[in-house]
Parts: sequence; structure tokens; C-alpha cells
Amino acid sequence: MSPPATYSRFGNLSATPPLAEKCERIGLLGGSFNPPHAAHVLISEIALKRLQLDRVWWLITPGNPLKSKDELLPLEQRLARCRALISDPRIIVTTFERELRSHYTAATLDYLTLRQPQTRFVWIMGADCLAQFHRWHRWRHIFQSMPVAVVDRPGWRLKAVASPAAQTFARHRLAEARAPLLAGLKAPAWTLLTGPLSPMSSTRLRSEALIR
Repeated sequence: MSPPATYSRFGNLSATPPLAEKCERIGLLGGSFNPPHAAHVLISEIALKRLQLDRVWWLITPGNPLKSKDELLPLEQRLARCRALISDPRIIVTTFERELRSHYTAATLDYLTLRQPQTRFVWIMGADCLAQFHRWHRWRHIFQSMPVAVVDRPGWRLKAVASPAAQTFARHRLAEARAPLLAGLKAPAWTLLTGPLSPMSSTRLRSEALIR
């Protein structure tokens, strides 16, 4: 399996993501999960319900190129904490990005769509991530790779909607009432989901741990 030249580079073409049935609707929630918390679960539950997904995969990255590794917990420790936090069997935790040997989301999404072309993937992120999405590696390519669902976060909605990424793809925004259609649409397509808000964040948890 050789990726086309327009795809991102992979360090390994035999990485093993979770199995997906033909035409399953899978949400992808990536991040450091350093540490995982209730807001990660809430975002996943909102996406499962509002997008009518079959499952959500938590993609635990070995390291975020935009964040310092000084406070990064070991991958196996983050994996164990994620599994301990989850009770819904539809949420699957995976560290297969380590096998890809790439820290970039664009490479991960390219690999998944190449390996499982009949799966209906949706990239999921919080509104706080959309606000700075233009800093991500090949962010335009990500929007053009698969549909994107943005879940509202406390204090971030206006910044997210005004962000360069949201403005660039404004005409491809799907009305929230039509969110169940998102997984079946061709990219670029995205929507902003509202719902219960949790103030919890990994940064806040790390700060509180340092104070103690």
C-alpha cells in the first residue's frame, strides 16, 4: 500500500488501528489526554448522539508538536487513565499513532482513509482547538480530508467561529440541525455542536496538581 504523493508521509504503513465494519460511522477524537477528564467523555457522548455515530475512537498521540513535552505523562500511563475513565463500550482508546511514527494529525487521517476507505470518519475537536486550528500542520488538508465536528467549550464559541479556519471554510458549515448528515457528506463539511458544557481541561488539571 503506497500513499499517493498528495498524502502525508507515514513512518510505518502497517500500523494497526481498531477494526471498523464496512460503512461504520466513526468519530475520531485526538489529543494528548494528559490527563484525560470528564470533558473528553462529554464531547464523545455529544458526538455519538448528535452525529449518530457507531463509535468514537480516542487517538492518544505520543506527543503534540505544539505543546511542551516537559509535563507529558508516559503514553502507557495516559492509556491506562483513559481506559479507567470510560464506561461506554462505544468509546475505544487507541495508541496506534505511535506505530505510524508521525506526530501530525494530517498523517493519521490520511492513513486511516487510505486503509479503511469505506469507513465514514468524522474528525472531532473542541471549540478551543478550532480557535487555533490554523496553527496545525496542513490544517486545510485536514478539513478537506474528512468531515469535522466541533463541540462547544466554555468561553470559546465566539473565538472558534471567528477563527481563520472557520472563516476559510465558512461556506461549508452545516447547520446544527442537520448534524446527523455530517458523517455521510464529502469533505469539506463541518458543524458546530452545542450541548452541556464542562469547564474541565487537561491544562487546568495539571495546574491544580502542581498547586497541591
